[in-house]
Amino acid sequence: MIQYKRFTLDNGLRVLVHEDQSSPMVTVNICYYVGARDESPDRTGFAHLFEHLMFSGTQAAPNFDEPLQMAGGENNAFTNNDITNYYNVVPAENLEVALWLESDRMQNMRFTEKKLDIQRKVVVEEFKETCLNEPYGDVWHHLADLAYKVHPYRWPTIGKVPEHVSEASLTDVQAFYNRFYQPNNAVLVVAGQVDFDNAKALVEKWFAEIPTGAVIERILPPEPPQRLLQKRILHAQAPTDAIYLAFHIPSRVDRDFYAVDLLSDVLGNGPSSRLYQRLLKERELFSSIDCYISGTIDPGLLIIEAKPVAGVSNQEARAAIWEELQLLKNEGLGTRELEKVKNKVESTLIFSELNVLNRAINLAFFEILGNAELINQEAKLYRRVSAAQLQQMAQWILVEENCSEVYYEAEELEPSLAS
Repeated sequence: MIQYKRFTLDNGLRVLVHEDQSSPMVTVNICYYVGARDESPDRTGFAHLFEHLMFSGTQAAPNFDEPLQMAGGENNAFTNNDITNYYNVVPAENLEVALWLESDRMQNMRFTEKKLDIQRKVVVEEFKETCLNEPYGDVWHHLADLAYKVHPYRWPTIGKVPEHVSEASLTDVQAFYNRFYQPNNAVLVVAGQVDFDNAKALVEKWFAEIPTGAVIERILPPEPPQRLLQKRILHAQAPTDAIYLAFHIPSRVDRDFYAVDLLSDVLGNGPSSRLYQRLLKERELFSSIDCYISGTIDPGLLIIEAKPVAGVSNQEARAAIWEELQLLKNEGLGTRELEKVKNKVESTLIFSELNVLNRAINLAFFEILGNAELINQEAKLYRRVSAAQLQQMAQWILVEENCSEVYYEAEELEPSLAS
């Protein structure tokens, strides 16, 4: 059981404090409720751009990393479709340094053309390296475009095209910051060797005077049910052919989420999973095969990705995958198989909770979802899933009309990509 206390500042900042006296360190994690889904369709990639811009310094702290490193700390950040998360890990006695730095950049970022130009170039270069110059790197562009027609999940976190970032103006950037980087749109978690009263006093000292922002009203268009198989064949420079199947699934807060997550594990999580055992190990049709979910706040995707071995066509590979999906839908799975998957999930949860940083990140995310107590309930929610419920989810989700398929037909790699 992970214990925590919470309070909310008058400006709307939600704060959770988790005490763990076994650690000499403390984590300061701040999660902003802004991701790629909050972007304009003609200005994508901004949430990810801000992950970089927020380290560009303020008047009080021109180099964000330097004071933290002098305090013996480290930091990092990540962005996805729904959130942007920043974390700092410092020795417990230097907690105030991290709180000062985070409060400073919550209210005092003033962007210049020079700062923006530096980060634009960094992000555009990352786009080129990971999406344009890497085999299969653009797969999320294609899957999202096929699976989503109206919801902003139809573009990946890095953005639709690099021009959306390279052409970003100072006005665009400042407006994005002013709207989303506000205390009432964030969750702060302090976790580790910390006393609640001391943490509360320091948070109030550094954050209480920050003005609240305007209330953000999200009116995101719900994605209508997919009624027709979507398919795209790509001829690309890649080492082998590849197949990606994406199926619409319920949202992260839906009661069926846990059954769908277990379904993905049954199919493709590790060497003991069905697709790995039957198609890779026994029939030797694939060099790799995996299944996972996007885990997005709004309805997301279950993805199967696989690379056929030489001599096996994409058509043969596809037929083998669909054969296994149909078998699961028809026959379900036994008690032993389900128990094995549940045990693996539970051990993964327990292992992740051994790390104070992971606990802080999870507490922040679950609070964004509206229920931080999920951190203590998830194992029980997975345990409640029955074999019948999992089979029902498979029958509902794993159907062609709910699927978007992307195929890479490999062409010879250029020497620079083959090396």
